[in-house]
This record gives sequence, C-alpha cells and structure tokens, in this order.
Amino acid sequence: MVRKTKEEADLTRRQIIDAARRVFLECGVSHTTLEKVAAAAGVTRGAVYWHFRNKTELFFAMREQAILPFIDRVVFDEADEDPLQGIGTALQEIIHILEDQVATRETFEIISFKCEYVRELTPMMYCTDGQLTFLTQLTDAYRRAARKGVLRPGPTPEDLAHDTFLFVGGLIKHWLAGRPDERFRTDAVALIRTHIALRRA
Repeated sequence: MVRKTKEEADLTRRQIIDAARRVFLECGVSHTTLEKVAAAAGVTRGAVYWHFRNKTELFFAMREQAILPFIDRVVFDEADEDPLQGIGTALQEIIHILEDQVATRETFEIISFKCEYVRELTPMMYCTDGQLTFLTQLTDAYRRAARKGVLRPGPTPEDLAHDTFLFVGGLIKHWLAGRPDERFRTDAVALIRTHIALRRA
C-alpha cells in the first residue's frame, strides 16, 4: 500500500509539472499562479503546495525535467576517431531533441521568452551546471581534435568551444522563435555542419 501511495504521489507531481508548463507557456511565468496550475492539473491548491513550496520551486522542477533528454542523448565519445564529427553529431542531437521532445521544447520556449529574470529567478540568467558541463565537454572534444591534427590553425580549443557554445545558444533561441519556413528551422542541421566544417584543417 505504501508503494502504491508513493507511485500515486509521483504521478500527481508529474501532472502538476506538466500543468505548470502549459500555464507558463500560455500566461508567462509572472502571470501564473499556483491556483491556475492546480486548476489545470485537476488537483487542489493544497496538493500543489504538498509537492512544491512555491512557484519558483515548481519552475525549477519543470526545468530539471526538461534537461533529462540532453543528459541521456547529447554525448561526446572520447574514443571517437573524428572528434569534430562527434561534436557535430552532439549538436545535431540537440536539434533532434527539440523536434521530438515536446515538453523539452516548450520548457525552452518558456525559459527563453516567457520568463522575467527578476528576484528569485535572477539566477536563471547565469549558466547552469549542465551548461558549464557541456562547455567543458566541448573544450575536451576540441582538444582531442587538436591532438589528432584535424583543427584549422589559429584559435585555441578553448576559444573554439566558447564560440560553439554561443553558436548553439543562439541557434536554439532562433530555432524556437522562428517560423517553420525560416532557415534557422529548415536548415539547422546544415548550419551545424557548416559551423564544424569551418573548424576543420
């Protein structure tokens, strides 16, 4: 019976997070209340407070849930014979996640366009631990590419990693905001391939 209760609680928590994402997307974070979230989830306001102390905690839980596909799918293989190709594959996987993971895509839309970064949400403007890990992995991959002699002479692996980090951030934002026929959407993978090709010796 305890196991069933825990499963039910976990299900309710997921329902609340899903409802919060819908309300955040429709109303924006600042205009969302826990009452609206409770109504969208079909639960009481007390049930929301049982799982989350406030809207900020709920917001961060939604963000954490959206990051999971990136942890599972965006990987850099240290044994890759062509580290540059590996970087390109990882970047393309980010676009594929946005295409096939609706909850992740909607969460990134909220983070990018439906949130005011003031008061308790101010830390959201800074790089997350996950983003910093991604930057470190990029740097390591470019270092492996340099050791294999496949990098164009000039910028350091660290400079290239930061450049790619900024490229990906901008591409994601414009991919999310763009119309379906805009190049950021239609040619995202091709843009990534060009970005990588410009680094190859």
